[in-house]
Amino acid sequence: MMPIHQSTYMDPTIRDYHDKQTDADRAVCDTLFDQITAALPEATRKIWHGSPVWFLDGNPIVGYHKLKGCVRLLFWSGQSFDEPGLKNEGSFKAAEARYTHIDDIDPAALQRWLAKARDLQWDYKNIVKRKGELVWLGK
Repeated sequence: MMPIHQSTYMDPTIRDYHDKQTDADRAVCDTLFDQITAALPEATRKIWHGSPVWFLDGNPIVGYHKLKGCVRLLFWSGQSFDEPGLKNEGSFKAAEARYTHIDDIDPAALQRWLAKARDLQWDYKNIVKRKGELVWLGK
């Protein structure tokens, strides 16, 4: 899978994040950026808590972050996707996939997950206001 980031607008803060990665990790980040941006063109994106994150109506949907030995792709509502390849993360509804090389990314699975990310959402945007209670947005 070849990254297409040359033709996709990347905010300078996200480009700076990618440029700080090793070549292998940058290739993973570039590919994830391109695939997420193509699948969720209506989403806004920015560096949030130090990592690239995409939002729909102010609600965090998907992002990635460099960990010590991999790049972690995180779906905030991923536990609701009922998809193989995603592992539960944290105490809420998030699920993750981890990549050490661009070839680890399964494009078909990623596209399925991204489609579900748009439609299956928990309301993280208002979690503080609701004192830690998540509300199902469904969609």
